[in-house]
Amino acid sequence: MVTLLIGHKGSGKTKKLISLANEAVTKSAGNVVVIEKGAKLTYDVTHKARLIDTDQYKISGYDMLFGFISGICAGNYDVTDIFVDSTFKICSKDMTALSDFVLKVKNLSENAETNITFLISADKEELPEIDVEMAVL
Repeated sequence: MVTLLIGHKGSGKTKKLISLANEAVTKSAGNVVVIEKGAKLTYDVTHKARLIDTDQYKISGYDMLFGFISGICAGNYDVTDIFVDSTFKICSKDMTALSDFVLKVKNLSENAETNITFLISADKEELPEIDVEMAVL
């Protein structure tokens, strides 16, 4: 399942992500991964989750992020949840590219049986129609 946490800057998306990630760790029988741009969540996300800084791996753009997430799923079959903070900072605010990316990730999520959550800094009205769960903050 793919979920988009949507809201403008300062709406509490990152706090919600931290809460969801820490909760997922307690419920998961596998591994939880949190992907971020910069190392700002180090002290907020439990050490039981795998925290990855995209800057370390020079990830930029939707294609690179998709490949990276695919590699995480392929490299470890028991990843149950992946959370991605600051999606537009890692990729871009290109709404057409976002729509295509989310559809590819939705297929990956279903095949890998992994829940994937993205933080999107935008209002729901700005986003194209995408057939995934959206939580507006």
